[in-house]
Amino acid sequence: MSYFCTRNQLVKWMKKFVSDLVVSSNVKLNDQYFLIKVKLQFDLPTILPGQFVELKVEDSPSTFLRRPISINFVDRDKNEIWLLIQIVGEGTRKLSLLSEGSLLNMIYPLGNTFTVPNSKDSELLLVGGGVGIAPLLFWGSELASKGFKCNFLLGGKSETNLLLLDEFNRYGNVYCTTEDGSAGEKGFVTHHSILGSQRFDAIYSCGPTPMMKAVAAYAKSKDIFCEVSLENTMACGFGACLCCVTDTTDGNVCVCTEGPVFNITKLKWQI
Repeated sequence: MSYFCTRNQLVKWMKKFVSDLVVSSNVKLNDQYFLIKVKLQFDLPTILPGQFVELKVEDSPSTFLRRPISINFVDRDKNEIWLLIQIVGEGTRKLSLLSEGSLLNMIYPLGNTFTVPNSKDSELLLVGGGVGIAPLLFWGSELASKGFKCNFLLGGKSETNLLLLDEFNRYGNVYCTTEDGSAGEKGFVTHHSILGSQRFDAIYSCGPTPMMKAVAAYAKSKDIFCEVSLENTMACGFGACLCCVTDTTDGNVCVCTEGPVFNITKLKWQI
């Protein structure tokens, strides 16, 4: 099967925006996660699945740098961008307190995108864990709009960590695993029975690095095309701070400018 990646050659030339967006809603999903929807005052520019934004955290003396957040979904009918955010520190905690009508300063869209398969008959698997499910919803929605059949494999520690399942169900088949067995099959995503019962032509993954490495190892063992979206710390989004450098077959590159999406054959992972 052949693939093309012309969009990844174009994203570096896409116009970037810095603007204040209006928070149209901020919904607490559980103790760790919340979903912010922001509305633009002008028509949405071109935004591609896999890309991310850099958010400015206001009124937080201990937060000097912007926070990189994956684009969860783009609702063009409502002119909204969705951001799924996990509270991991003071910056994200401050963002979780934003109220409807607040302004959120954002640099967008940043980074590259996933590769679209050539064949509509491709069996596709999108694997996510934790906040790493975020870019997969947007990606799945685009694939479905192009006529592809999507399968989502989502993992969490428990049932409360499985988020936005109703949304994922709109775009394909959803399979789940939980570490405690409270929903779906018990274990990690790579333990799910679908991996032994169905053949896939391409796998896309985002989540904790150990999970992505396990998914990549599975894909490599089956000779399956695989892309992963890395979650390195990206403080600037433009390759200036060098916080997000990762080692690839092309040398050390900035994840924020050369990624965050990489083909696993480009990464020097021990898989």
